[in-house]
Amino acid sequence: MAEAVADNVPAKTGATGSKPPMFGLAFLQNLSEMTMLRQVGLMVGLAASVAIGFAVVLWSQQPDYKPLYGSLSGMDTKQVMDTLAQADIPYTVEPNSGALLVKSEDLARARIKLAGAGIAQTDGNVGFEILDKDQGLGTSQFMEATRYRRGLEGELARTISSLNNIKAARVHLAIPKSSVFVRDDRKPTASVLVEMYAGRTLEPGQVMAIVNLVATSVPELTKSQVTVVDQKGNLLSDQVENSELTMAGKQFDYTRRMETMLTQRVQNILQPVLGNDRYKAEVSADLDFSAVESTAESFNPDQPALRSEQTTTEQRSSGSGPQGVPGALSNQPPGPATAPQNATAAAGGAAGPIAPGQPLLDANGQQIMDPATGQPMLAPYPADKRNQSTKNFELDRSISHTKQQQGKINRLSVAVVVDDQVKVNPANGETTTVPWTADQLARFTRLVQDAVGFDASRGDSVSVINVPFSTDRGEVIPDIPFYSQPWFWDIVKQAMGVLFILVLVFGVLRPVLNNITNPKSKHADGDVELGGMVGLDGELANDRVSLGGPQSILLPSPSEGYDAQLNAIKSLVAEDPARVAQVVKEWINTDE
Repeated sequence: MAEAVADNVPAKTGATGSKPPMFGLAFLQNLSEMTMLRQVGLMVGLAASVAIGFAVVLWSQQPDYKPLYGSLSGMDTKQVMDTLAQADIPYTVEPNSGALLVKSEDLARARIKLAGAGIAQTDGNVGFEILDKDQGLGTSQFMEATRYRRGLEGELARTISSLNNIKAARVHLAIPKSSVFVRDDRKPTASVLVEMYAGRTLEPGQVMAIVNLVATSVPELTKSQVTVVDQKGNLLSDQVENSELTMAGKQFDYTRRMETMLTQRVQNILQPVLGNDRYKAEVSADLDFSAVESTAESFNPDQPALRSEQTTTEQRSSGSGPQGVPGALSNQPPGPATAPQNATAAAGGAAGPIAPGQPLLDANGQQIMDPATGQPMLAPYPADKRNQSTKNFELDRSISHTKQQQGKINRLSVAVVVDDQVKVNPANGETTTVPWTADQLARFTRLVQDAVGFDASRGDSVSVINVPFSTDRGEVIPDIPFYSQPWFWDIVKQAMGVLFILVLVFGVLRPVLNNITNPKSKHADGDVELGGMVGLDGELANDRVSLGGPQSILLPSPSEGYDAQLNAIKSLVAEDPARVAQVVKEWINTDE
């Protein structure tokens, strides 16, 4: 009976004494037992998984590419590529925009290589190099003038394009032909088209600079004949036509620069003392831009000066000249003299007036002798005398011409607010705020006055006030978070690639391979139903035995009868007794 039971014991898959098949053989055998549709689906899935895994790996390892230049217009693309290839700099071309991309770490080196090779962006304007080309023998004067004008336009366009905020520029010159007739004389004109970078504009001063640049580059071209237009069609040159508004804008800019300069002086003197964000300073300047010219003339009466003097002295003496009526009778010689008849008569005659030129007689009738000459003194002839004197005096006079400088400071107003001083307790490290004392504020005031050039005669005012600052200082610009840094996203990209590969391997490939090598459906299909075995009290009738392994064992169905089932089990025991012993051992353990 025991032998019969031993012969009828079924075997169980996975006995300890059985040798498992190789992985490759089990995989191929299980794969061959699948239907064609499942095999194709499995192979396609495995291939897609492997392809996706490689794509993710390549994506995570792909470097960060940046455009070499914003645009390659004006550059020889083939020459650029050849230069990069010679320098062993990897590059790629964006298919949509056509931009040339290089690695971010090679960007600076690539630009240096291109600059060293003499490859640079050009604006496409033709300058005076057009004159270097050989001209034909039959070139007309019109073609020569046209070439010169084209070269001048290109040179001006290049110069204007070199200014800040200007991406490109074009210049059109209309230079009329010179004429010998005055009535046919026409002045040249110019038009300038500027293309600015996105989000940038030109200041009125820059527009005026362009107008002056073009006007002074063309003979007989005036500034009023230059027109400046941007790429949007806005007329820019009309901003400088109103001279009054232009002058007002310049005065406003000068005032702001003056205030900024004075404010910076105050900050430079207070920052080392108070520290950053511990004070605020503002300066308001009242400037006088009026042009004043004055002329003054002053006299000093206390210091007269002799300018000129004129003196005239006139003396005229008359002798015994001709007398009587002009003619022959008056020119007759005098008659003979008659002597007096007696002395008394002579004496009486001496008492009368003496004729001019006659000897002078004293009281005794004697001639008066001149002691100097020893000759008798004669009676003087009648004489006229006239003295005239003219003196011109000049007073001290001074003339001064004064022209007041524009932008004179009329008054300065400086306002400084200082936060409370912070004191740290060395014992516990606590910080407290204490107001500044009056002496300290006075010292700050003197510093600010000296920094801005305080002048009390102008009415300048400087106010330094101590007020505790509010804790809410307004919007504070935060630091750039680490997740916004480029290196962070590079690490995230690498981590995502690794994570995706792990999920693909352990979540897709491994379950599929395990399912192929050890299919659970085999265990379900290999279960056998045993029933009616002698010596086991009919308890094995409802038990199912799972048979699995490298070979498939077909058991008879329950409808084939007891003999067929018994023969199948006997053949199974004879083929693999270790399995049957293991099954019986498990049954015994279960019954216990």
